[in-house]
Amino acid sequence: WLGLSTGLVVFIVSITGCLYAFQKEIQDVTQTFRFSKIENREILPPSAFENVARKALPKAHLHAINYPGKGRSVEAIFYGFDPEHYYIIYHNPYTAKILQVQNIEETFFHWVLNGHYYLWLPPKIGQPITSYSTLIFVFMLITGIILWWPKNKAAAKQRFWFRWKDATQWKRKNYDLHNILGFYSSTLLLIIAVTGIFFGIQWFTYLIYSATGGEKELLFTEPISQKPITTSFKKPVADLVWEKMKKEHPNALSLEVHAIESDSSTIGANVNTKEDMYWSTDYRYFDQYTLKEIPVKHVYGRLKDAKFADKLIRMTYDIHTGGILGFAGKILAFLLSLVAASLPITGFMIWWGRRNKVKA
Repeated sequence: WLGLSTGLVVFIVSITGCLYAFQKEIQDVTQTFRFSKIENREILPPSAFENVARKALPKAHLHAINYPGKGRSVEAIFYGFDPEHYYIIYHNPYTAKILQVQNIEETFFHWVLNGHYYLWLPPKIGQPITSYSTLIFVFMLITGIILWWPKNKAAAKQRFWFRWKDATQWKRKNYDLHNILGFYSSTLLLIIAVTGIFFGIQWFTYLIYSATGGEKELLFTEPISQKPITTSFKKPVADLVWEKMKKEHPNALSLEVHAIESDSSTIGANVNTKEDMYWSTDYRYFDQYTLKEIPVKHVYGRLKDAKFADKLIRMTYDIHTGGILGFAGKILAFLLSLVAASLPITGFMIWWGRRNKVKA
């Protein structure tokens, strides 16, 4: 009954996970404006892109200027809630010329992600449904392994591989698909499912974090800048932070500098030295008036200060998508999502077949 009640949700979440697995690679191929030709001159500082981007979207809320790496266009990221909007403006790194204004909410992969997170329902309704259905799916995987476990050697021979030469009925083949595929994928599916729950159930995330020795805050809070009487910077502070981060992280593959949100906000900046990874991001926060670095109490701070439990939380997305293992990991996550999508279908067919047995 748990399987019947959550099967459709698990199917949708799994299929959308498959579709989203290679979104970056697909978009890199189909959206040429993401790339810019490398030139033998200096890349412009954040203020140059900020000025151009704000004129293009004067009513939108600028979140950050992102430098994704060599040969890639600089991104001005706009994000806000009242009204809700999400845009990315792609710029030439050397001239700040606008190459594309993209409304992310109108893209195919944003639609896929909404299905994966919320089943295309309002977030307050959809997220609890997907999160707790995934939690039930974890319980189903564990109990499924217990039910599957062979009682003796003779039974074990039939549990580890398909024996379709001896099976003429579709019910037997369907039963094998459900049990054998479920067994071989169960451990990795548990990992993907559990890391998926981290995004939707706060108490579950805190439970795992605490059990692994975590002591910091999981909720992101921005530190506060203390406004002085006078300031004396000759350049925009965002540019100064950008220069500082470049100097301290010469091997960074990507660098992002956040816009100033208010009079009391800090300037957030982050760098990453690993391609297509999120856990290795080094998050920094600077007072907008003094450029003094401000430490934070949550897990999204300096990478050098992160302990095992902190890194585990930061790795959640990379583990969930398979990106922690590179492109091969994404392929593995794609195949596992396909198996996960098949389990509710084959499980339903087993249940339906047992309800409709032909009596002698």
